[in-house]
Amino acid sequence: MVFVQPDNDPIFGSLPAEAKTWLEGLPWEERRYVLSLCHLMSASPPEIQADFLDDYTADGLVYRVIQDQDTTQKVSTYLQKFHISTELTEAVLRGYIRQFYIHTAQDARQQPDLYLESALRLMISSQERKSVFSYVLGFELAKLIFQMSWAQQERLYRLQVSQEDFIRTYIKPIRHAHRLNNIIVPKDEEQFFARRAYYIHRPRIRAKRLIELVMVTFTSEAVSNLGFDIIRTPKSFHFDYNHIYAPEPIEAIFD
Repeated sequence: MVFVQPDNDPIFGSLPAEAKTWLEGLPWEERRYVLSLCHLMSASPPEIQADFLDDYTADGLVYRVIQDQDTTQKVSTYLQKFHISTELTEAVLRGYIRQFYIHTAQDARQQPDLYLESALRLMISSQERKSVFSYVLGFELAKLIFQMSWAQQERLYRLQVSQEDFIRTYIKPIRHAHRLNNIIVPKDEEQFFARRAYYIHRPRIRAKRLIELVMVTFTSEAVSNLGFDIIRTPKSFHFDYNHIYAPEPIEAIFD
């Protein structure tokens, strides 16, 4: 049976040439398998799609990602600079690819077309696979900021060139999550210059809970953008560990 491709078909028109050639050459029996898979994927919730894509693609993606030694070394250097102990082992990258699928699946509730599109780009584009590193770096940094006291967060955002953008994009959502989850409960907020105990309290959040909070607070795109900006333009993010984590002065605490 000869496969007849409709003129100006939007689906086939968007496929790579190799994919179109392969699809056109499939015998009838195998075309049924393709259609069955398309049906099952489209009918499944995003979380089920994430599990399938993880099982089907993650091992191959990890192998291809770790071949990019330059970006691996660059991100590892940033993690060390931020005093983050995470090492980019195969197991860590494998876990992050799965997490990326799940995180994007959550975003898909608001943008249904985003999820599978992102997964497909990740598989076929070497440039897109670099986004795994952006996601890892952005997520690790988001976790770090989540665990800072509000005083430490203030010292961090004051180091940034675009302070208002940084506050709006990262600090405010994290502080909202702190309040919402009773991680930090502000007192005397009406006193602008008050520095109560809550302001210098450094949250202690279990690892699993911390991941959940970051994923609920930020979209996968926001996390990736944070990492991407740092990788692309190192001076876009300023970090001084000794300044941010300097001991709090005694006068900052009063009951």
